[in-house]
Amino acid sequence: MGNMNHLTSLLKSFIEKGPAGCSCTVVRDGETVYEEGFGLADLELNKPITPDTIYRIYSLSKIITCTAALILYERGLFLLNDPLEEYLPEFKDPHIYKRNTNGEWTMVPAASSIRIKHLFSMTSGLTYGLLPGIKIKDDFLETARETGKILEDLNRRAAEGDKVSMRDFSKALAGVPLAFEPGAHRQYGLSHDVLGVLIEVLTGKTLGRFLQDEIFDPLGMKDTFFRIPDDKRDRLCSLYNRSDDGTMTKITRMDAGYQPEAVLEMGGQGLLSTLGDYSRFAQMLACGGELDGVRVLSANTIQLMATNHLGPAQMADFNIPQLAGYGYGLGVRVMIDPAAGGSNSSVGEFGWSGAAGNYVLIDPKLKLSAVYMQQMFPNFEAYHHPRLRSVIYGAL
Repeated sequence: MGNMNHLTSLLKSFIEKGPAGCSCTVVRDGETVYEEGFGLADLELNKPITPDTIYRIYSLSKIITCTAALILYERGLFLLNDPLEEYLPEFKDPHIYKRNTNGEWTMVPAASSIRIKHLFSMTSGLTYGLLPGIKIKDDFLETARETGKILEDLNRRAAEGDKVSMRDFSKALAGVPLAFEPGAHRQYGLSHDVLGVLIEVLTGKTLGRFLQDEIFDPLGMKDTFFRIPDDKRDRLCSLYNRSDDGTMTKITRMDAGYQPEAVLEMGGQGLLSTLGDYSRFAQMLACGGELDGVRVLSANTIQLMATNHLGPAQMADFNIPQLAGYGYGLGVRVMIDPAAGGSNSSVGEFGWSGAAGNYVLIDPKLKLSAVYMQQMFPNFEAYHHPRLRSVIYGAL
């Protein structure tokens, strides 16, 4: 790698007008070439970002869950084209929400089943609820409204002490009509959380236990988990909301799912991790599925993961401005057109991001990976992430 001073300058500029603190690591061919943290993990306590700071990684959980599912794919426990109902019968005979000639929402039977590949590629017809920052087409809104009600009910039951399982979540979600015919469109949603349920059914383990056994322990990821242990609680980075005038307000209401008594393990959003832990995971993928003699996936499977699986109709739905030039594979964005994205990265570079601004970049051609962590809403990802990519590749 070349001079990384520009990356340091960029990160310092982020905390001047953005998060309270941030950190970044860049690894190439197993060698850490950059690892720095700047700013504060907690403004009120004046606590600095440190190498062992723990972050809510939100949707960076998705790549871990998809990797776990691909481990089972490699063991022959499912095929990508298998109907989901063969493993989760609650998804048999799905229905779709459509508007009739009077503009009223009606339910009609779907023409086909959800396939497991649809979960990976977010083309299943499942959505999120109505959430800030999640764009949902008007035609998909009724599914999103009903999904939101399901999630609110599950969260209420969990808060009241009901031991809600991930299978309870799956069965409740399966009762909501889909937003579209499986495979017809792409919509960001709960597909990877359902993929986590599939892992539980196939293995007889909780998702957290399977991840621990197959990914976290083998890779030495000691600080990645769904629930934060009491002895590590003081290392959790505070989450802030940044107002338009720059005022930072701490957010704690979203942390119930990380407490020791929490039951739900949401594969699409629920993990905590450190910069170093997630960097080991990312470098494993960048190095063809193996790190320090531990093989998690084959290079061929990672290539399948990092291949665009969207056709023209689904690509029309994948129109996030900062992801210009990317397609979408099995749970990851995939660079397919650097010119369209104005990107100096390699074709085949892949990764994803998290709601609080976290970001991962993985480049198998160069055995390069980079991880960026912060904890802020709004996340400023449209500004931060393309600049991180440009500066990192510029230092090669």
